[in-house]
Amino acid sequence: MREQARSQKHPSTAIEAETGLDEEVIESVVRGFYGRVRCDDLLGPVFAARIDDWETHLERMCRFWSSVALMTGSYHGQPVPAHLPLPVDGRHFDRWLGLFAVTVNELCTPAGAAHLMERARRIAQSLELAIGCDHGVVLHRGERYRNPRLDAAADG
Repeated sequence: MREQARSQKHPSTAIEAETGLDEEVIESVVRGFYGRVRCDDLLGPVFAARIDDWETHLERMCRFWSSVALMTGSYHGQPVPAHLPLPVDGRHFDRWLGLFAVTVNELCTPAGAAHLMERARRIAQSLELAIGCDHGVVLHRGERYRNPRLDAAADG
């Protein structure tokens, strides 16, 4: 009885009830999303150049999204430093959010999709701001980071 009362107090219990999200749905979203990413012309090469062991990456992302969406605390990492060296800018984050939206709308309840998208938008904005700052660009409200090195690479 005490165990049941304790589990009902955990934030993930209320979130699961409100959104329909649970560990199984999170795993489906992560696997579905990264399946799309790997096939994407813009994002696929960025990930392919850096990820050798996809299963390990997917497991880490399941823990990350479980922590972000369900407040489970199962992820213990530092996503910002891991993303700083990536050759990405606002265009990549737009594509990332677009693919994520397609995935969550396909696999989640409307409340679950909204819950995940709210968090995904915050994550994308935070990472884009950090990457811009790391490149000496201070973004103001509504501004997007454009990496001139990517433009030069596309032109040359």
